[in-house]
This record gives sequence, C-alpha cells and structure tokens, in this order.
Amino acid sequence: MSINNWPKEQQPREKLITQGSQALSDAELLAIFLRTGIKGVSAVQLAENLLIEFGDLTQLFKADLTSFCKIKGLGSAKYAQLQAVLELSNRFFQNVCEQEPAFTKSQNTKQFLISKLALLPHEVFACMYLNNQNELIKYEELFRGTINASAVYPREVVIESLKNHASQVIFAHNHPSGSLEPSQSDKIITQRLKEALALVDITVLDHIIIGKNKAFSFAENGLI
Repeated sequence: MSINNWPKEQQPREKLITQGSQALSDAELLAIFLRTGIKGVSAVQLAENLLIEFGDLTQLFKADLTSFCKIKGLGSAKYAQLQAVLELSNRFFQNVCEQEPAFTKSQNTKQFLISKLALLPHEVFACMYLNNQNELIKYEELFRGTINASAVYPREVVIESLKNHASQVIFAHNHPSGSLEPSQSDKIITQRLKEALALVDITVLDHIIIGKNKAFSFAENGLI
C-alpha cells in the first residue's frame, strides 16, 4: 500500500509536523529523505530495507558510493543528497558551538566530538584546546592510528597545548568498532597525559571515547 493511502496520522511527514521529529523512527525519517519508494515498495519499506542492509544509520552514512548504489531504487543523486544532509547537520552543530563557544556542558562536548569522529573508519586521537573560560581555542586531530590502536606521544601533546596557549584540554578518540569500553591502555595514556600537562599547569578536563553515535566520558565515570 502506498504511503499516501495510510491514515494521515501515520504518514511520516504528517507525523513529523504534528508530533515532532523525535517521534519518528529511523526508517520514517529516512523515508522522508527518500520521498518515494520503488514499484511495490513504499518509501518506509525501502528505508527499512536500507537499515537492514547496512545495519544502522551510522553504517548507512559511512557507505561509499558503490555500496549505496547497489540497492535497487538508489543512485548517485540520492547518495549526494544524503552526504549533503550529513554535512549540513555537522555544520549546523559547529555553528551552534561557535555562537556558544564555552564548553561548559558535557552533552555539548559529546555532540561536538560525535560530529567530528563518529563516522571515521580509522582511529584518531584528538584534542580540544580550551582557555580558562572553557572556550574552544582549537580542535586538532593529533594522531591517526589503525582500526584498533593509536600511538599517542605525551611530549607532542604538551608542545601543541603550549603552542595553542591552552589552559585546559579535553582529549577524545574514536572506536570504529562502536565499543565505548575504555581499554587499559586508554586509562594508562590518559593518566600519563594528565601528569605531563600538570607540569606546565594545564588541566585535563576529560577524555571522551566516541563509538558510532554515542560517547563515554572519563570524567563522568570517575576515571580522571
């Protein structure tokens, strides 16, 4: 049955307008983006098929052009539109951060880092350099590792923190596997960095692990 034949309150666009976007499932939101289905398959069914094929929204956004276009009913135009939507959402959040530059709320920090790191296929160690008002001086990806490891050098972190005149820093790295569990090496390097930066009066506020669209805070879990 075509979506147009569904009761109005069940149609994704009508549901979004009357109940808000948060009331919609991933498939319903994706159906609004797709706009139409294919013969015998509604937009919602096509969206559900996409999520089954790729696993979830994160993997769908990470898909390359070839993988995306293998799905019947999709093509390079839809791929370009999807990537544009993703980039627009990232830029929107970054603009919000620029208008409210102080990272005083943990959720804002997590969302900022998710937008930067969640979709990367390789592991990256990054640093947010902050002044004493918690305002972002610079975000920098310092080290790039393999899919499951990243070499972090405290000396270079200290040098870059001093170069950027940071009073405080927040570390972050991603787990491409999606796991949020900090490893023993994550805990050890965090402590080493904290001790090294303390020698030059720079405070480590947090270390955040990004896994897909979620985040784990060392500070919130008493690990820093």
